[in-house]
Amino acid sequence: MTPHRDRSPTRPAGIAGREGELPLAAARVLALLDASRFGLAALGAAVHVAERQGRELLVLYVEDQDLLLSAAFPFAREIGGYSGRVRRLSVAGLEAGLARQGEQLRRALELAVAGRGVRHSLCVRRGRVVEETLSLTVPGDLLLLGKAGLTGRTGAWQGSTGRGLILAAPCPVVIWDEAQGAVSTGPLRVLTPGIDGEPPPVPDPLSALFGAVEPIPRADAASLARRLAVFRGGALLLRRDDLRVLMDEVPDWLSRVTIPVIVVP
Repeated sequence: MTPHRDRSPTRPAGIAGREGELPLAAARVLALLDASRFGLAALGAAVHVAERQGRELLVLYVEDQDLLLSAAFPFAREIGGYSGRVRRLSVAGLEAGLARQGEQLRRALELAVAGRGVRHSLCVRRGRVVEETLSLTVPGDLLLLGKAGLTGRTGAWQGSTGRGLILAAPCPVVIWDEAQGAVSTGPLRVLTPGIDGEPPPVPDPLSALFGAVEPIPRADAASLARRLAVFRGGALLLRRDDLRVLMDEVPDWLSRVTIPVIVVP
């Protein structure tokens, strides 16, 4: 399989559901990853989800346009991860590094899907991470983001990249904590609002993936993070508006939660 550079949005056919409901199945599992150890850890989760749901896996690798532009400044420098040396950041060197990462991700994807029968492809794009990802995403997809990997590339989850993707994606978003390891079949914990509120709908593929559904009462951001910290396995599902409130209260709230978080529009 050769990575392809695709500038046009992919629009899968056959996405359907009754009016007012989430689609009964994801069109694809779309995973935004890089070749860091965090991204490769999240790749295993993406393959597992795609296999369990019988869906196509599309791995997206974005060559960050803003990073390339920053390398053109005469004062741009980088620090070696192992040596600690400060060296000039060149556009040519950065281009070569991005190409190597794309090839590493291609090889890792082939290894991860070997013998599994998962339809898969790697799409390499150059541009801004949020824009390129959203141009490929449709409501029937399931978008998987590696929390630590994306943090390492773009600065912070409470920053514009992570927050922009989570709050703008037209589909459910799985925020995967790479420290979790393999996908756990523990309960899907659903954040429930007050007495008059409606809990978020649980898409069928997700309920099948995580098993029993367990309600979690809404609380302030700090209290909820402390409660979730004791859980091992499973995942948390909540509405996008609830996540926005939690992140307004505690900007790094997502970094405090060690189980996967699933955000539905």
